[in-house]
Amino acid sequence: MAAGSSFDPMLDPVLDRLDPEQRAAATVPPGPILCLAPAGSGKTTTLVARLAWLLAGAPGEARARPGEVCAVTFNRRAAEELADRTTRVLAPLGLDPAAVRVRTFHALAREILLDAGRPVAPLVDRTALLRRLFPSLPADERQRLDDAISRLKIEHEVTAADLAADPDPSPLGRAFLRYAAALAELGGLDFDDLVVGARRALETDPGLLERWRRRCRDLLVDEVQDVDRAQLRLALLLAGSTRRVFFVGDDDQTIYAWRLADVRRILDLDRLLPGLRRVDLATNYRCPAVVVERAVRLISQNRERFAKRIRPRSTAPGRLVLAPVDEATEDVAVVERILDAWPDDGASRAILARTNRELLPAVAVALERAIPFRIPRLASPLLDPALDTLLRAVEGGDPGLPLLQRIAAAGAALARGTSPLGDAPLDDAGGEGDAPDGDGWPDRRGEADDGTEDAVEVTADGAADAADGAAGASLALVQAVLGWAARFGRGDADDFVAAVRDRRDRLAALRRDDARLTLSTVHAVKGLEFDDVAVVGLTADGFPNARSVAAALEPERALEEERRLAYVAWTRARRSLTLVFDPGRPSAFLFDAFDPAELGLPAMGRPE
Repeated sequence: MAAGSSFDPMLDPVLDRLDPEQRAAATVPPGPILCLAPAGSGKTTTLVARLAWLLAGAPGEARARPGEVCAVTFNRRAAEELADRTTRVLAPLGLDPAAVRVRTFHALAREILLDAGRPVAPLVDRTALLRRLFPSLPADERQRLDDAISRLKIEHEVTAADLAADPDPSPLGRAFLRYAAALAELGGLDFDDLVVGARRALETDPGLLERWRRRCRDLLVDEVQDVDRAQLRLALLLAGSTRRVFFVGDDDQTIYAWRLADVRRILDLDRLLPGLRRVDLATNYRCPAVVVERAVRLISQNRERFAKRIRPRSTAPGRLVLAPVDEATEDVAVVERILDAWPDDGASRAILARTNRELLPAVAVALERAIPFRIPRLASPLLDPALDTLLRAVEGGDPGLPLLQRIAAAGAALARGTSPLGDAPLDDAGGEGDAPDGDGWPDRRGEADDGTEDAVEVTADGAADAADGAAGASLALVQAVLGWAARFGRGDADDFVAAVRDRRDRLAALRRDDARLTLSTVHAVKGLEFDDVAVVGLTADGFPNARSVAAALEPERALEEERRLAYVAWTRARRSLTLVFDPGRPSAFLFDAFDPAELGLPAMGRPE
């Protein structure tokens, strides 16, 4: 038993693995608690230790009963990791892992609705339904409509009945009503309806509320900085007057404003929960000391954050490499330099970018070098379902025409929405790239990663969506194929088509979930870590993303979120971090973390 310990000896194997700060957080007396857990500080370890402490019996309290402890996470990946870690820690102690309900917010909401006898299916993919309802609306406008509907439901709690009572609804109101009518016709609900509906069910059914407050007697909420308004309200409702709620999160990693997360939510928790006690984890055990130092210097420029101390572990070897690249250097050459600089030692690596588009050169190099890679989401013409149709048309085209003209002729037929081979109308050629701002993160309403249990049915009318955006997607495909052909040289059409198909086949073979090399946007790797990390595209208008900042209603707050995104990217590295930038137009974030001389720039080189 640890010296001076007043806890159940069975917990020694768990608590002895914690540092003093983690131990203090895991064993803080029940009540409203906020555990601030910076990147790499061991939040999951602390959270699991907290679960063990509750189940073993806090001093002066009875052990938590089976079914009275609930841990809520942000997405399915986090829920699966927490459940696995909980099983591995609790089982050797003789504690029942099944006593802990580990859910995403959407899965918990679905369970509540089922208990209330409310329908939870079909669960409709809003993106697909909006495509069917507004086929002529450009993709970016449709995404804004999608976001606006979520904001109305989650932030403002507007219902179709509210808008129907308005004799002169706005264009957004009319679109909302049309969407709500289509949803009702399908007899379904969307992801936002799960959480909002569960809270309303609890508020109107005292018996249901009493049952679920008992089942969530001790409520633990992971990644609280990422919750939206409806999710936080559900958590606070379940906590009730006992307020035995343990929030874990990091204001410096709030990067999902487009999913309706707001850093002010975690900053204002003490206003919603009087008596909230804050406990801090201050040690970053993941990153080299030099990376921690510069990442903290970067994020300290933000105004909307808690004052806190973040330090590296006592021995934290590793390196940070500043890699200036001349603007004339091709992106492919940049990636080659990154890969050549990393030792061939079987370590895990990641090349991270602000947008998916910036990852395409890395994909090209991986294909050329036959390097297996993982990429969560890839927007590539090689994945376009219409590519085979186009290639067959090129093969069967007029042999008297040059290759580029044969491709253009086939593309003209595609742009009319008909097959150049006389087949049926083409399917949607959008591929995998239809993500907001190219961020490569699953849409919050339609992807299983953010959803409920496997049994949930996600319904979309694929046939009605099939022709959506065909002309635009086909034009993009034809332009890409013309670009490949222009670099192909004077080879004939058959050789060109064979080369494209070979490249597509290599992509299918090399894109693997178990690959050591990850190519990803920063949004998609939050919560992950790698031995070696390179962040590309640190330019004045690329990172921070000029378009995202300019389009925001509050540009200064959007800039702070971009800085948090850079902080997340830098703190994925366990061994080395490489920052790639153009010295002619460097990212302002580099000046937050480094002196101009360190960047090899004149003292007046900082951009406005």
